[in-house]
Order: sequence, then C-alpha cells, then structure tokens
Amino acid sequence: MAGSARGERLSSFDTSFLTNERGGAHMAIGAVLMFAGAVPDEADLVTHIGARLHQVPRLRQRLHRPPLDLGTPYWVADPDFELRRHVHFVRLPAPGTEEQFRELVSRLLEPPLARDRPLWELHVVGGFEDERFAIVYRTHHAMADGISAVDIGMLLFDVEPRAEPDRHQEPWRAPPVPGPAVLLGGAVRGLFATCGRLGRWVRRALARPGRAWRSAVDGLVGVWEVTLNLARPAPAVPLNVAIGGRRRFDWVTADLAELKRVKEAAGATVNDVSLAIATGALRRLLVEQGVEVEGVELKALVPVSIRAFDEHGELGNRLTAMRGPLPVGVADPLERVRVIAAAMDALKGSKQSLGAEAIWGLNDWFRDFAPPLLLNPTAAINFSPRLFNLLVTNFPGPQFPFYVLGRELTHIHPLGFLARRHAVAIAILSYNGEVSFGVLVEPDAGIELRSLVEHVEAAVAELSAAVPLAPARG
Repeated sequence: MAGSARGERLSSFDTSFLTNERGGAHMAIGAVLMFAGAVPDEADLVTHIGARLHQVPRLRQRLHRPPLDLGTPYWVADPDFELRRHVHFVRLPAPGTEEQFRELVSRLLEPPLARDRPLWELHVVGGFEDERFAIVYRTHHAMADGISAVDIGMLLFDVEPRAEPDRHQEPWRAPPVPGPAVLLGGAVRGLFATCGRLGRWVRRALARPGRAWRSAVDGLVGVWEVTLNLARPAPAVPLNVAIGGRRRFDWVTADLAELKRVKEAAGATVNDVSLAIATGALRRLLVEQGVEVEGVELKALVPVSIRAFDEHGELGNRLTAMRGPLPVGVADPLERVRVIAAAMDALKGSKQSLGAEAIWGLNDWFRDFAPPLLLNPTAAINFSPRLFNLLVTNFPGPQFPFYVLGRELTHIHPLGFLARRHAVAIAILSYNGEVSFGVLVEPDAGIELRSLVEHVEAAVAELSAAVPLAPARG
C-alpha cells in the first residue's frame, strides 16, 4: 500500500525483526565507515545528507501500530522528523587512539534503536590522532537488509571527490498520521483482498493445472526441507547461551585478490572462501574453549539476497535464509573450502529457500488483519538456536572508491546482529579490493572478542598459506 493514506505495511518477514528484538537481542545492522582526511564541517555534512533524503523516503518514516494489533505495523511519515536527531557528532578523547575508537564503537552499538522515530542513526567520529574520521551507521533490520543498507550508505557518497555539499533541499511536509478508523478500514479491506488473492490463485491453478501442480510441489518440498531441519538441531556449543545488552565489535581485513586466488585453487566461490575463514576461526575458538570439534558442523544463518537489480534503492528485506554449513570438524583449511562449496551448491539446488519464501509468503497473505500472535511462531523459528548457531552474512560491496565531501572512504567494516541466545555474529563485506570481517560478540556470554579476532586473522593466513603461489614468469 505504498503511498496510500494509511502508509505502507511491513511484510511479515520485516516484522519478525521487531518481534525478535527482546531481551538482549538488538536487530540493528550497519557499518563502521572509515575516511581519509579531516572530519567535515557539521553544517556542511548535515546539509549534504538533507539534500538527499528525498531519495529514500523511508528515512523519514517511523513505525505505527494498527489498532488492536490487527496486522503488521505500518510505515508512516514522522511528523516530528528532525535530521539532527539522527546525525550525531562525537570526538574521541585525546590522544584519539585506535583502541579508544574501537571502545567507542562498541558502546555506540549497545542501546537498541528508539522506535518512536525513524529507525536509523549516524555517529560522525572525529578526534583521531592521525588525519581521518569515521561514521558509525546503524539501521534496524526491519527497515533494510544488507543490500539496501549499503544502498542507504550510498546516499552519503559521491563517485568523484566533490568538496562542496549538495545544498538544494527538496520541499517536504509530513502527511498526517492515519487515524484508527482508517487503519481499521485497512484491516477489513486486507481481509477482502486476501480472499480476492485466493480466488485469483484458484482460477490460475484451474487454467494451468500443470504449472500450479509443479509450483505447489516445489513449495511443499521446500516447506518439508525447512521442517526437517527442526528435527536436525544445530549442535550445542558455547556460542548459544543467554545474552545481555552489552556489545564488543572489531574487524579483520583481507585482500580480495588473495581470496580470489584461493577460490580458484579450490574450485569454489569467494563466498565459500569467506565462510571457510569464519569456520576456521570458530574451530580455533571452540578448541580453545575445550569443545570436541571432531565431526562437528555448526549451522549458520546465511541470508541470501533475492533482490533484483532494479530493486536497488528500495528498502525492506528481500532475503531468504539458508542453513549454511560451517564444518569446524574439518582440520585442513583447503578441504574446508571444498566441503563448504559442495554443501552450498547442494543447498542452492535444494528447495529450502523456496520453502522459506513460501512460509513468509503465506504469512503475508494475512499481514493486513491477523494479530501478530498468529505470525509470531514463524518469527520465533526464524532465529532459533535450535536451527542456527550464529549469523554469518556476506554481501558484495562496490569495487571502486567513494567519497564524502571530497574525503575518500577507505574501509567499510560491516555490522551484523545478535539474535537471542546467539553470542557471536560475523558480517563480511567486500569494498574496493578489500574484504572486511566484522566480528560482533556479547562479552558477558563468555566470548573473548580479541581472541576471536585473532582466530579470524589466523584463519585468513592459514588458508592463504595452503595455496602455493604461482611461480613468477620470467
């Protein structure tokens, strides 16, 4: 219902990130963006961002619950929107070391995003001992998936170094927030619309029974595969414990060309190599904690984008989830890549993703009028520690430099989220020839961040060493 008087409904999948945000689980994603040069003037940067807000209207919208909780929430324009409530400027205390910065980033990630305003924020960090600055960006996963979060970030950037900010401000006035009568009317219309969709589906099935049968079988097989996973729980490991609200975040960078060299040697993809690095790090962590890893295969929640090329720039989640294998029981680093590559190929050929899409698609039939109580069981399963040990997300970023007010973006360190009873998340993003592994932990859950980061570094090094360098050409 985009553009209607009552706003736009969240999909049931988007809503699942809201319903799962309780206890210590915070469903914000984002990135730490590092720039060369002096921190921009505050007024110039705010003007620059304000001139581009019209390109993503969602940035001025907040959540609005329907009366009696009939259906999923709406996105509605925030009548009290002020850009300065979302763009904050902070300085590191002298001397502005790297350690001070990483400590600040961890503190900025701890509070959940306030739901009484649009679900995003930027912290512009200055005061480094050398000439650089950072932007710590967060947005709620209900608003954006990994791909569209990158798209939001692109609003800041130019492909050429332009020192002057955009100054033209598109006029904007918030439309009125829809009242209870409008929203109740939407629930009633949603009920009739669902009946209409069901009728159209039956007519199409009768008109083309063969195609309908194949589609139904694929969907049922997919749902069966998803259901079967519940009977094959993820292994019990110290990663899946109760978590609180504290966060610690750090990152490891690797050369994309080196990962490509490994993937060519292993006959895999860069995604397989990235997952193998995460697997190697987790293997080392579990061994360090005294866990027997022989024959153990962790299960990762691996989001897979189904966002079409022409959907870039649109917010919301266009994802399906796979239960990715992390074979920590395999000691040889190159063999881990091959095992992961074969397993991921099998997953891509399975109906698992179709099953997940079918379940959420069915939920969306009822999102206009069903109370969340009826949709919550699916949402709870979505991040269940019975299915997944941790989130490992990997998205490709741009392979050319970007700039903000003439300053070059030098690094992007991606930020994942911690679901309930998930003490670790690893987000992976490539940018301009570099791959960054963003490592997020809940320190009170017994996971030592520095140790895990060192294990990621070691996993990168051992995989690179496992592939001999090609002899130099004479």
